[in-house]
Amino acid sequence: MLSRLSPSSLRLVSGLSIRPAARPWLSSVRGRMAPPDERSARTIHTAACLVIGDEVLGGKTVDTNSAYMAKWCFSLGISLKRVEVIEDDEGEIVEAVRRMSDRYDFVVTSGGIGPTHDDITYQSIARAFGLPLKLHEPALEKMKRLSKRHASQPDFSYDTDSPALRAKLRMVQLPTDESRDPGEQVVFPDAELWVPVAVVNGNVHILPGVPKLFVRLLDGLKPHLLPRLVDPDGKGTTRVLISTPMAESEIAAYLTELAARVAPRGVKVGSYPRWGKSRNTVTLVGRDKAFLESLVADVADNVRGKRVGNESDDDDDG
Repeated sequence: MLSRLSPSSLRLVSGLSIRPAARPWLSSVRGRMAPPDERSARTIHTAACLVIGDEVLGGKTVDTNSAYMAKWCFSLGISLKRVEVIEDDEGEIVEAVRRMSDRYDFVVTSGGIGPTHDDITYQSIARAFGLPLKLHEPALEKMKRLSKRHASQPDFSYDTDSPALRAKLRMVQLPTDESRDPGEQVVFPDAELWVPVAVVNGNVHILPGVPKLFVRLLDGLKPHLLPRLVDPDGKGTTRVLISTPMAESEIAAYLTELAARVAPRGVKVGSYPRWGKSRNTVTLVGRDKAFLESLVADVADNVRGKRVGNESDDDDDG
């Protein structure tokens, strides 16, 4: 496939194919972590999102991926427990991804998998779990077949070594656990995209930061996850909104009592002021839709409110 590349060029292409030096702390932390095969099979109750990018922390880019993932998790009944934004720094990525993999059932990273020097997510996550980066041939073949030639690269060839080729190959050099089934470590969620989703340590899913790609690939993962959800039908969680003209301080005692009463049934009660509006919002969130419905009349009566579909539905009422 890359027959025209010399051995020295291949070493350059595979310059990120790392086998990190031994780290005593790595094995000690691993001792309390479940093996990857167990992680990849467990029921998904919790999730975390790790957004990686200096451009987000610097205010250049507004992160929309974690917000989309929050709605996505809610719709599937997955409890999104944590969202973090960190810089393009290997140490930060290593610490965060290992901690999240250890604590949550389903982890998604966003960003840092492009062709340039500051795209270090693959190499950092590989180091986090003591893995090499290896050229993923199926991903490369998909890249060749599905990616469009850029107007600035009319003479680009996958058969000839060049800086552009080496940059492109960074995007298909993936963390690889040679002791595990390759099919468990890479997913192609969208048949129209060449972009792979590398699955590391059984539960860390590496996605791009480009919002359109992130959304398509995350949506494409849904069929792979449904069998592992608490509700395999993917019906998710229900949220009920009740609009009230009363001040939060006036209904605080009732909401405190209500929250304690319904918590054993897995229901969370929320109260949200709406600055500059005449009404506030009380929310009931849970998986048991019938039980939530049974609460609506009592809650509406106690807060002198009514159920609404959206917070703004009765802004002109009071």
